[in-house]
Amino acid sequence: MSFTAEVKDELARVPPVCSHCEKATLAALVRIEGTLFFSGQGTYRIEIATDAPSVARLIIKLLHELYHLKTELTVRRSVLHKTPNYLIEVPAQPHLADALRDMGVLSGEGLELGIKDELVAKECCTAAYLRGAFLGSGFVSDPRGDFHFEITVENEDLAEGLVELLERKDINARVMQRRSSYMVYLKSGAAILEFLAFTGAHQSALSMENARVIKSVRNDVNRMTNAEIANQAKAANASVDQIYAIRTVLEAHGMDNLPPALQEFIRLRVTYPDATLKELGERATPPLSKSAVYHRVRRIEQMAREVRG
Repeated sequence: MSFTAEVKDELARVPPVCSHCEKATLAALVRIEGTLFFSGQGTYRIEIATDAPSVARLIIKLLHELYHLKTELTVRRSVLHKTPNYLIEVPAQPHLADALRDMGVLSGEGLELGIKDELVAKECCTAAYLRGAFLGSGFVSDPRGDFHFEITVENEDLAEGLVELLERKDINARVMQRRSSYMVYLKSGAAILEFLAFTGAHQSALSMENARVIKSVRNDVNRMTNAEIANQAKAANASVDQIYAIRTVLEAHGMDNLPPALQEFIRLRVTYPDATLKELGERATPPLSKSAVYHRVRRIEQMAREVRG
């Protein structure tokens, strides 16, 4: 099961906080996943499709309990993906138009483009509406990879309305047009966590936070390992350059003609070719600071340059 499916399965089971929460959830689901058909004066029917069985059960339950509407369920199987798809049909019937107006699908002028204020007047209902929006067309990537979250809707007014609802909880979302639809998206892992917690997907939020911690630790370890490898490569290259300079100086002057401090450095570097300057200083007698060893390196390199002209 994908992480998106896990989140939807959890959200579909979140109990309502107040008596209006379920209406807000259903309204968002119908707005986002429903297709409205007009078949005469004041006569409508709806088709709602979903690939999540828990979401299909929730839609049917709410349509029956809140509006006493008749529904027909058809289970279709995708030939391409080998997964079931659930088509919920709400045939033309008395009071369907009233239910659509109550859910903010229809207004006095026709189709409602934004979000009906009465549906999201309370914070719990705001969370319920956002929950329904994600159940309808939400996607969240596996938290073990890059963070990505989106809800796709059909018109810009609805997209901007969802952004405003998220802003009430200081969740920064953006809208991007994709062909004929609009995508409300979050890129920040913290923002996605806020959404999951606010809408009631606490177990999914915990799973995501655990994945974030593991990913952070893994990234830190990789960063430290890469830095250590880079430092070792840098030290090895420096050691090769120093040995080359030592060879040039010895060929020109001989060991016995060099100052004792340089003779000691040469012996240490030849004996311990992979050691850092700090480690060479610790092996000197008496021990030397890294800066003192570095001073000897600079002197050897200068003498080598003078020999080479």
